[in-house]
Amino acid sequence: MEIPKGTIKEHTIKSKELGEEVLLLIYLPANFSPLYKYSLLIAQDGRDYFQLGKIGRLADEYLFEREIENLIIIGIPYKDVEDRRRKYHPDGDQHQQYIRFLAHELVPFLDQEFPTYHMGSTRALIGDSLAATVSLMTALHYPHTFGKVLLQSPYVDEQVMEMVKSFTETEHLEIYHIVGNQETAVQTTNGKISDFLSPNRRLSSALTEKTFTYFYDEFNGDHTWTHWQPDLKRALKMMF
Repeated sequence: MEIPKGTIKEHTIKSKELGEEVLLLIYLPANFSPLYKYSLLIAQDGRDYFQLGKIGRLADEYLFEREIENLIIIGIPYKDVEDRRRKYHPDGDQHQQYIRFLAHELVPFLDQEFPTYHMGSTRALIGDSLAATVSLMTALHYPHTFGKVLLQSPYVDEQVMEMVKSFTETEHLEIYHIVGNQETAVQTTNGKISDFLSPNRRLSSALTEKTFTYFYDEFNGDHTWTHWQPDLKRALKMMF
């Protein structure tokens, strides 16, 4: 039996916050209908999630088998490595603007365009590495807008730790968090070698101390899509 395939279409929206046009990759399920309501999954590193993560194919399969709830996936690609750093890195000069874009511009647009639930608990953010960092920071800034966040090997620094420690509205947020046990010498885009594992373990302790609905796991591997892609099977099923 052939699994019906959803469609991925491109759309651009003008962002006042960022002062630029933002490209969106919008996945609609094969049986999409305005008569149903849909949860939202918003992926930073959007093109990577569709091409390397094969998240659309996975959603096709799960939706066909009715293993996850009705889902629209929005991928936001980055233009280049510099653009990614400016928006995703806690020190990036467009970091705050990008977070506001997600909450104040993207969500209202999606709620207007598509039959969504208009509830934080049905909106999720996902990202890998720096894309996971900005997903977490956004959910911590706007826990009423984004109720779920899926973190694959996030970059964690003191700013991230401080924000988690001072966060109080834990009842609004569900967190899925994985990192590889070999992520001790990761070549980052600025050419430095960083240990991701220790900071992720510190982050996990901080999240565990709070009352978040929280899942953490360490996979056997390094900081690559080789491991993030298969993990999406569990992540999607667990969170949706």
